[in-house]
Amino acid sequence: MNLITRKHLSRRAVLRGLGATVALPMLDAMTPAFAGSASGRPVRLAFVYVPNGVILADWTPKGTGGDFELSRILKPLQPFREDLLVLTGLAHHNANALGDGAGDHARAGACFLTGVHPRKTAGADIQNGVSADQIAAQAVGSETRLPSLELGCEESRTVGNCDSGYSCAYTNSISWRSATTPMPAETNPRSVFERLFGIDDVPLSPEGRARRARQRKSILDIVGERTRQLVTGLGPSDRRKMDEYLYAIREIERRLERAEQEGAELPPGVEKPSGIPATFAEYVKLMFDLQVVAFQADLTRVATMMIGREGSLQSYPEIGVPDSHHPLTHHRGNPEFVEKVARINAYHLELFAHFVERLEGTPDGDGSLLDHSMVVYGSAISDGDRHTHEDLPVLVVGRAAGGLKPGRHLVYPRDTPLTNLYLTLLDRMGVRPESIGDSTGKLEHLADL
Repeated sequence: MNLITRKHLSRRAVLRGLGATVALPMLDAMTPAFAGSASGRPVRLAFVYVPNGVILADWTPKGTGGDFELSRILKPLQPFREDLLVLTGLAHHNANALGDGAGDHARAGACFLTGVHPRKTAGADIQNGVSADQIAAQAVGSETRLPSLELGCEESRTVGNCDSGYSCAYTNSISWRSATTPMPAETNPRSVFERLFGIDDVPLSPEGRARRARQRKSILDIVGERTRQLVTGLGPSDRRKMDEYLYAIREIERRLERAEQEGAELPPGVEKPSGIPATFAEYVKLMFDLQVVAFQADLTRVATMMIGREGSLQSYPEIGVPDSHHPLTHHRGNPEFVEKVARINAYHLELFAHFVERLEGTPDGDGSLLDHSMVVYGSAISDGDRHTHEDLPVLVVGRAAGGLKPGRHLVYPRDTPLTNLYLTLLDRMGVRPESIGDSTGKLEHLADL
């Protein structure tokens, strides 16, 4: 198939090989396909969730408006200060008990993107609400191969009791397609890669998966000849973008292969899920890089990422915190525990900064992916010791193709619904639901100069 016309390259053009499909990044040759849009590029929306709350004293910046100083926890985002909105005063009232007793972690995870108080049950009769990401996906998902992408870095079963009589579906899923249908996070990087690039996959035994891994060719080798034909007809700028994009894919493949080889060295009978790197940092960065490639190729415009599930017991010996995360957050003012939690909070921001850096460094039209994205980072618990859901730690990076004016710390009246932020961000994508959960209207000042 000849992919190039005399006028422009179709946005939906792909490179096909046996069992594989490689979508193309957004190229200048596709510009006519976006005639009529203000920026010439679509706006992407991503949500990154961190569990168990933060040390608020080390999170909240000093100063407001453009005259603010990044806090200790937010320091990793210093290089991106002018692309950052820190939002103080937002809350999730429906994550509170409201007569249901214990279970704040489950309610936090369930409420984060829905703004709905979930039904307390550990059975099949779960009841929540439609999440902001899925409202967006239902509106714009037909424009891309995947309506949305749900990722995570921790075990994500959706059945059983995970928190004081609440279903695991609540603690392990922030994305909900309907009130009764959670969207489980995919935690296997190899599975994500194969989903993005249309590689046919069937459940295999460990032996079968190892045999396929030995026989696997690079997806770029499979579509090699078609790639060469395409690149020959592109201008210098587009050739550079294709080279950077293909290099990113190849690098992700190499990291997956390395992780799989490390897994092959485990003792007999011990099986690590295929493609998950040995270190937590590499694992998180790999999942972020898969999101970048998905946005770059316009495979999806909506993504969620759970760095950890609510109540996470992840430990971080690499930063001197071998203790489990969740128990540390019940510090009762113990200075040693408070310090360790603050370190974990800052470490999460270091990993998130990698994602922001990759978005900023990826060209997209006359700007970058970061220029044309809105990325929400936060939690539905503020103080992990007291399980509070007010003054939530929330920030947004990106410019939404001119729809946001970052570089500021904005303070809102206490108990302003976090869902008001989502209502406003969806509006920047051209998606305008009447409400999201307990929203009361759009959030002011996000686009003010």
